[in-house]
Amino acid sequence: MNVRKLLSGGLVVFLFIQLLLAPVSVADAAAPPSLSAEGAALIDVASGRILYSKNGSKKMRIASLTKTMTAIVAIENGKLDDVVTVPPEAVGVEGSSIYLKRSEKLTLEELLYGLMLRSGNDAAVAIAIHIGGSVQGFTYLMNEKAALIGMEHTNFTNPHGLDDSNQHYSTPEDMAKLSAYALRNPVFRQIVSTKVKDISWEGEEWDRRLINKNKMLHLYDGADGVKTGYTKLAKRCLAASATRDGRQLATITLNASDDWNDSAKLLDYGFAQFPVKQLVGAGQDIRPKMPLPMATGAHLVTQNAFSYPLQTAEEAAIKQRVVMGQSTITADMDGQLVGFLQLYLQEKMIGQVPLLVRVDSPTSSQPLTGAYSFWKQFWDIVAGGLWSA
Repeated sequence: MNVRKLLSGGLVVFLFIQLLLAPVSVADAAAPPSLSAEGAALIDVASGRILYSKNGSKKMRIASLTKTMTAIVAIENGKLDDVVTVPPEAVGVEGSSIYLKRSEKLTLEELLYGLMLRSGNDAAVAIAIHIGGSVQGFTYLMNEKAALIGMEHTNFTNPHGLDDSNQHYSTPEDMAKLSAYALRNPVFRQIVSTKVKDISWEGEEWDRRLINKNKMLHLYDGADGVKTGYTKLAKRCLAASATRDGRQLATITLNASDDWNDSAKLLDYGFAQFPVKQLVGAGQDIRPKMPLPMATGAHLVTQNAFSYPLQTAEEAAIKQRVVMGQSTITADMDGQLVGFLQLYLQEKMIGQVPLLVRVDSPTSSQPLTGAYSFWKQFWDIVAGGLWSA
């Protein structure tokens, strides 16, 4: 009987110790928040990693979130100080308006503020015709840009998001990619973070005062964008962003009856559950697993650091792979680009860092970046073929 009790007690202690020592699993992370939105996505702006998705690939109406694309295409293809003469097609456009007058003159920058702060549909048409020559020409540029940034399930038919057909649509994840892309542009970032802006009003005794419709700028600590949206068919839509400790996240909620709270919950979840981890430091020594003949005193070092947003449980799933363009490292390669350190989260590559040769020698006079340009060395490697080590 005593032996049985002793064995039972020992088993309990063993299981308890195993529980304490067991690695944290993904299931131990906090669960994503419950949302009112039919579709939603959360993205880390710097890395482009989608941190959360609800019906992320579902094609949906996006209302005035469309104007994020209108703005970034205009910024990239026009000049802020361009003087735009309001065409007749832009006067009296239905829905949200900044009340443009026919032949009124404003700068492109002023129209962009009217577009993003007050969601002016008339401003969208004026911008489209100025940049694209016509609304149709501008929507071609919008779809071209969507393809370039990887929005694979998106199609634009107008610059404002009004429900003109079933062929104007996107997905939560595609719109998150667009928000992240646009927020990397300093002009766009400045516009969408502005709470109040005065712009000219030709023929009037006062300027137009534009008050941003995005209440997240007042409701959420660190909020700095992006765009509200609503039509009868799309319902309430919101693109939001916030920056904390230098790190920016962006959210998309589509058909969300409680969009302000949905966005706040997603941002809280992202900041708390996906801290940015530095996976590689700048100038860090890297040693390939397979033999690589190297001159005395030669090392492989990373050109730059690499960081990525990860849940704690994901850190153990990070893998590294060295890809070389040279089979032998000699002393005269000091400072040259010779390969890449690729980083994987499980089987998905999340980034790569250039590898340079550093030779520890008193006679070495070349800086770490080498005598050759980075891109010349890069293409030399590609042309010469790669082998793994």
